[in-house]
Amino acid sequence: MNMNLRQLAFGVAGSLLLLAGIGLVATTEQGVIQHRVAAERHGGQVLDLDPGSSPQAGQHGYMLRVSSPVDVVEEPFDADFNLRVKTPVLIRHVEMFQWREVRVGDDVHYEQDWVDRPVDASRFARPAGHANPGPFPIQGKQFDAGLAKVGGFALSPVLMHALPGGELIEPQIKTLPSNLAASFSPHGNYLTTSASPEHPRLGDLRVSWEALPVQQVTVFARLDGQQLVPASDAADGKGYDVQVGDRRLVDVLPDVPEPPMLATPRRVLAVLLAVMGALLLLRDRMAGRRVALIALGAGLLLIGAVGGGMWVGEDLQVAAFWFVFAVLGLALVVWRLHARAD
Repeated sequence: MNMNLRQLAFGVAGSLLLLAGIGLVATTEQGVIQHRVAAERHGGQVLDLDPGSSPQAGQHGYMLRVSSPVDVVEEPFDADFNLRVKTPVLIRHVEMFQWREVRVGDDVHYEQDWVDRPVDASRFARPAGHANPGPFPIQGKQFDAGLAKVGGFALSPVLMHALPGGELIEPQIKTLPSNLAASFSPHGNYLTTSASPEHPRLGDLRVSWEALPVQQVTVFARLDGQQLVPASDAADGKGYDVQVGDRRLVDVLPDVPEPPMLATPRRVLAVLLAVMGALLLLRDRMAGRRVALIALGAGLLLIGAVGGGMWVGEDLQVAAFWFVFAVLGLALVVWRLHARAD
């Protein structure tokens, strides 16, 4: 009776361990699959990197999440005004003091204001007395850094333009070319041609520069060589994201579930649980080294088959990887059973 109870206890314990191993590998692979399928919508498999990481072999083509302060290596340069600023993107704004037409219902009136494009007065309802000077002698323009990095990764122009923020900077009158220094004078964050900046006249110009701040950002994009670029084939139609600060992957991609923590140790534990379960189920039927090897083979066979089956239809390469373990386990079991028969 005691022998039967012991065999029953071993059988129950072995079955529970086998089920635990199967459940652990199934939930692990299901979590990995859900993460990968969701990530594919945004460009593909994601590597969540530590701050300050640099490009490594094998990362090419992956989507990366990297967080670090923006490092401007080659500053943008406005050659017309001899202005160089440590920023990833420098934007020159040019405005002219012009007439503009204001309509409020049926009422039409005219006022002078700073406008960043030429206003065609011939289209006014009452153009007489409201003529504007015409084309700007100086155009607005954008200047990109020759090289800007986040961590050790260079930013493509699209990602530099996506960097958030922007603030007017104080112009450098001392570095102006002599021809422009004779025409412009500083007024706050502007250079202006107005003789009296508080009372500008028709046709006066003012120029300002907007610089994107050098701050910590989190970038999600695809690695192409040493450069982060948008994933042009992403199903979400964007393939990148840029946010201020150190943002977690779940903040950048809220619709992508986090992958299971310690996935590889969980898989190893699943095999061990299955091997222990098989060992308990076989211990009263076999003895010695043979039962241990058969239990090992059975554990590999069972967990490999379950893991491979989870990936069929998702990724044949991963499925094949798991089925290799299943085949090895089956070969080990057949070999030991054949040796026992001999």
